[in-house]
Amino acid sequence: MKERKNPLRVIWLILGFLSMGIGAVGVVLPVLPTTPFLLLASFCLAKGSERFHRWFTGTKLYKRHLESFVKNRSMTLKTKFSLLIPASCMLLLAFLAMQNVYGRAFIIFLIIFKYVYFFTKIRTVPAGGSVLPEAEG
Repeated sequence: MKERKNPLRVIWLILGFLSMGIGAVGVVLPVLPTTPFLLLASFCLAKGSERFHRWFTGTKLYKRHLESFVKNRSMTLKTKFSLLIPASCMLLLAFLAMQNVYGRAFIIFLIIFKYVYFFTKIRTVPAGGSVLPEAEG
């Protein structure tokens, strides 16, 4: 007799495919950030089904936008900016709407932190090429 399946499995799968769809639309529409939705899709599909997660990691969408990050903790410059710019715009809107000086200072800190983190902790790789892991010695 088979073990009873996780009832949340269907919810994870729905969230995974929804995130993948939004990420795919983000490839064409520069307003939508692609990579965060594809990362969410990968996470949700892994929680929902090993088979769907394997399928997703084999797609061109995954290979083009996430594989180098997942394997080498690296991104292309275009991918970095496609994540940073929309998020920065949203934070700037919050900055303009906020009247509290401490809140505004925190938003500025977040914007600066994002850029520092992305350019110091995540390696930048050339577009179209995958990077071999650095030789250890």
